[in-house]
Amino acid sequence: MTQRFKIWIIVSVVLVALAAAAAIAYPFAKRAFFAPRESNVETGRTLNTINGTTPPTVAPVAPDATVAPEDPTLDGPAVETVATNLDIPWELAFLPDSSGGWSGDMLVTQRPGQLVRIGQDRSVIPVEGVRHVGEGGLLGLALHPDFESNGLLYLYMTTAEAGGLTNRVERYRLEDTTLSERSTLTERTVILDEIPGAANHDGGRLAFGPDKKLYVTTGDSQAQQLAQDTSSLAGKVLRLNDDGSVPADNPFGNAVWSYGHRNVQGITWDDAGRLWVTEHGPSGSCPECGQDEVNLVERGANYGWPTITGDATATGLRAPVLHSGVDDTWAPSGMAFYSDVSGARSLFFAGLRGSALYEARLDDGSAVSSATQLVEHFKSDFGRLRNVVRGPDGYLYILTSNTDGRGAPDESDDKIIRVNPRLF
Repeated sequence: MTQRFKIWIIVSVVLVALAAAAAIAYPFAKRAFFAPRESNVETGRTLNTINGTTPPTVAPVAPDATVAPEDPTLDGPAVETVATNLDIPWELAFLPDSSGGWSGDMLVTQRPGQLVRIGQDRSVIPVEGVRHVGEGGLLGLALHPDFESNGLLYLYMTTAEAGGLTNRVERYRLEDTTLSERSTLTERTVILDEIPGAANHDGGRLAFGPDKKLYVTTGDSQAQQLAQDTSSLAGKVLRLNDDGSVPADNPFGNAVWSYGHRNVQGITWDDAGRLWVTEHGPSGSCPECGQDEVNLVERGANYGWPTITGDATATGLRAPVLHSGVDDTWAPSGMAFYSDVSGARSLFFAGLRGSALYEARLDDGSAVSSATQLVEHFKSDFGRLRNVVRGPDGYLYILTSNTDGRGAPDESDDKIIRVNPRLF
C-alpha cells in the first residue's frame, strides 16, 4: 500500500466521522438557532392557591421549545414578538375582514391618547379629549359585535373637566381605509360619561358579552366608599346596551351590574358564559396589602370592597375565588379564557407588579366552578404585562407595559408578544 493511498484512507474516515457527527447535532443546532429570541421562559411554576398552601412545582418547558399542538393550525413558534416600540399600550383588538375572518390587522390603544393600527404598515390615530395622568388616559377598546358591517368601536378614556378628572366611554366609526391612506375615526358619540376618575384606580376595560351587551369595568377613583354606593359608577362592573342605554334587566335600574370592586382591569367569559374579572387589591401597610383578586361576577352581587378583602367574609358580600395573599402582589390586568380539544380550561391574566402571565386552571366545569390552581409563566422575562388577549388565530397575545413609568423598558419596548398556548 502506497503512502498516498494510506493518506487517502485516513482522510476518508475522518470525513465520514465528521458527517455523522453533523447529522446528529443538526436537529439540536437548528432548534437553538431558530428558537424565539424572547422565549427565555420559566413556565409551570405553581403558586399559592386560595388556601395559602404552596403546591410542588412542575417541570419547566425548555426555553427553545417548539410546540407540537393537537390543533395543526397552531404550528408557529412558541413565543414570537410581533410588534415593538409602542407607547404604554393598554388594549388590543383584531380587525375582521368583510367575511368575518381576521384581516390580519390589530388595533391598540396607547395610554397617552392614540389608537394604533398595526398590519403590514402602522398608522397612529390621535384621540381628542384624552387626559393622560397617572394610570388614566386612553384605556379600553371594544369592537361592536357587528363591526364588520357597521365599523363601530368603543373607547374608554380619562378626561379633564372643571370639577377634576372623569372617565367616559365614546363610540366611533372606523373608516374603511387602508393603512397607507391613514385610518380615521368619525361619528364621535358619548355613550357613558361622569364615571368618577382620579390619577389612579380608573378601571377601564371594555368588552361585549355573550348577550351582546357592553360591559365596562371601573375603579373606585381613590374614594373607597363609592364602591358600595349603587348610585355611583365608581368601583363597579357596568352593563349597557350598545347605544349606551340601560338594559331593562339590570339589577338597580341604572348601568350597575355588580359593585364593591376596588379597581377592575380584566374581564372575560368562560365557555359556560360566566363572567370573570381581575381586581387590584389594596396597597400600603401589611396585613392589608396585596390580596389581588379573581372574581366570578354575578348580577347584583357585592364583592365587598372596602369592607372585606382576601379570605374575610361577611353576610351579603362575595369573597374572591382566588387571591394573591399578603405575601405576593400580581397587580392583575387584562384577562382571557382559553380551552382546547383536550378539555383543559384556563383563565389567563397579565401581571403588572408580578411581571408574569398567570394561568388559573379551572375545575370540571360545574355550576360553581372555581380556580383550583394558579401557575406562573414568563416570570420577569418581559417585564410588566398589561393585557392578554386570545387572537382569532388561537394564539395568546400579550401587551407589555414597561414604558408606563413603573418599568425598566429596553430599546424596543413596549411590545406585543404572540404565545402558542400549547406551550402550557
